[in-house]
Amino acid sequence: MPKKLILLIGAPGSGKSTDAKMLAEKHSDRITSYSTGDLIKAEIAKGSGVGSIAKSFVEKGDLVPTQIVVEMIVDAVKNAPTEVVLLDGFPGKEKQLQYFCDYIFNNDKISVMSVLEIKVNEDLARERWIASGRSEEIFEHELASYKESLAEIEAHYDSKEVLKVIDGERDLETVIADIDAYLESICTSI
Repeated sequence: MPKKLILLIGAPGSGKSTDAKMLAEKHSDRITSYSTGDLIKAEIAKGSGVGSIAKSFVEKGDLVPTQIVVEMIVDAVKNAPTEVVLLDGFPGKEKQLQYFCDYIFNNDKISVMSVLEIKVNEDLARERWIASGRSEEIFEHELASYKESLAEIEAHYDSKEVLKVIDGERDLETVIADIDAYLESICTSI
């Protein structure tokens, strides 16, 4: 049976990482949560071949090539201890989307169940980002990058009928309950 993959996308400060972690904790026997950044850090720490390649890019401040990131993601999802996997923060760029979708949508071991877009206004996202102790300059850079590809990403997933927009401006418990109810409706095993 293929693994069920649910992608969480959203602007920096949207709360997608927190949402993913809370849902995985709530359903620890049924859901595993990964973030792209954590997967890259873990591979680098392991010293694997892929990790060594990724490290050479990270050390220069460059993005790890999409093909390498997708390989890490696919490997992690296939080896996840649960049937359902939440992945936050990928794909975030149009090039990543094209490669990822060509790979994932033609893979019989992984089934993309849904893409949840956690939607918040820019002011709230900025406020949350800064409240967590991160730099506003980095926020602005990441937000610009996210917005640059958002329309294409939304259109692509909407055309595959897997995009679900979640109002991330409400309190955390309400957002989690909303996502939880939606996941229950699409995954009978949750």
